[in-house]
Amino acid sequence: MEWINSEGEVAPLDVASFVNGPLQALPIERKPIYLTMSNLLIRDKGEPKSSSFAVPLSQEVFGQSLRRDILHACVVHHLDSLRQGTASTKTRAEVSGSNRKIRQQKGTGRARLGDIRSPVIRGGGTAFGPKPRDFKTLLPRKVREFGMRIALSAKLREGQLGAVESLEWPTPKTKSLWNRVKDLGWGDRTLFLTGKPTVSESLHLASRNVKNLLSDTASNATVYDILRWKRVILDIEAIEWFERELGPKPRHELIIPLESRDTSAQNVDKKSTP
Repeated sequence: MEWINSEGEVAPLDVASFVNGPLQALPIERKPIYLTMSNLLIRDKGEPKSSSFAVPLSQEVFGQSLRRDILHACVVHHLDSLRQGTASTKTRAEVSGSNRKIRQQKGTGRARLGDIRSPVIRGGGTAFGPKPRDFKTLLPRKVREFGMRIALSAKLREGQLGAVESLEWPTPKTKSLWNRVKDLGWGDRTLFLTGKPTVSESLHLASRNVKNLLSDTASNATVYDILRWKRVILDIEAIEWFERELGPKPRHELIIPLESRDTSAQNVDKKSTP
């Protein structure tokens, strides 16, 4: 193993001295993005407003630059998975009819024809028609995760990403929820995402009658959902879920000294010998 020193010369790298040396790998910490919180519930007069609080967001998840190609690939992948692919037509072998030739090949002065199931005859089979097929396309998991980070970052830059402390709603009445949403300015196509396993039953019942509102879990959300809805509201659990699932994964790299590596190799050889 070789490395380039400060003078630009190639020198051999002693793994044992590297492990026992003073060099350390320090993680690079990026400053978080602060998002002002809102409150879905109406607080009492004595309690502080939620607008006085801010939630820190990870730069790795909510600070990505726009990549239209990645978003397009994720949207096409999702829409392809929704296609049923059940369209089917009958070929000339599947259409009911006789195999008898309609008229003789020559002597009539008209075009030559075969049996009545020919595709050129009305009621005959279809040539090259659709058959049941699977329209699903493959997209790497890392690309899908990258697309979700880009979509969330785009919503944040547009000012259409909101954060609330909780999405618990006290009553299943649609009118009360709709009045509160209009007071907050969220009446035009708003998606509520929670990080809990299921959506609050009261919130689900109150929002299912309104076409401009949808409540779902963060694990069920796709890039298409984030882009399709004008505004996205996340609770604290949803933010933690996105940062945990889409954030950088810790990398554990182990450099084994030469002496211990030789010892481990000898142990393996001893086990392999009968």
